[in-house]
Amino acid sequence: MAIERLREWLLSSNNTVILTGAGMSTESGVPDFRSASGWWKQMDPRTVATTEALTDHYSLFHEFYKTRIENLEKVAPHEGHHILADWEQRGLVSLIATQNVDGFHQLAGSQSVEELHGSIRSIRCHRCQQAAVMASFLNKASCAHCGGKLRPNVVLFGESLPQASWHRSMEAIKTAELVLVIGTSLEVYPVNQLPMMTTGKTVYINLDISQQTTPFDLTVKGKIKEVLQQLQI
Repeated sequence: MAIERLREWLLSSNNTVILTGAGMSTESGVPDFRSASGWWKQMDPRTVATTEALTDHYSLFHEFYKTRIENLEKVAPHEGHHILADWEQRGLVSLIATQNVDGFHQLAGSQSVEELHGSIRSIRCHRCQQAAVMASFLNKASCAHCGGKLRPNVVLFGESLPQASWHRSMEAIKTAELVLVIGTSLEVYPVNQLPMMTTGKTVYINLDISQQTTPFDLTVKGKIKEVLQQLQI
């Protein structure tokens, strides 16, 4: 059975890296973007999550991210996040690379986390890059240093990934004995290339596996929290 095999691989691996996506957070109540009911089905991301929207349609950009930030205050990491944090503390996981910007892995206690798409929990000026406090962004204030527009530290469409996080994640996956890909559709470049960079075993865990085209050594279909609970490591 897949669960038993995954448990054996986890316990025998000396270097396990985990890559997580939106599906990891949807079970906490965070809306995803690419499922049938996701946010991108309700709006065109090119109208809100872009540098063009930030500079030319700031009210729309601001309202979108303000809503996302406020919605995060109503939800919390689920047990699956805490299980991964426990695995790290016990030496079973060496790194979590995540596409999520909600910070739930860190809130659950994970310390070795690379945020490939940035963090919605910190703010900076788009013009001068100076850090700002969250309250200033939520109140639609301008940068105190240069008067520029404030924004969350997330990767917008058309922007490059944080290079330090990307390289650390890539090098970790290249040398991993086991890579778990959890809750991501792997539709977004270049993160979707990461699982193919390892020479170790690869496992895909997701509720929706119908769109998965990348070859994995093992695929486990199910709700992420339930799958992680079943492992009972």
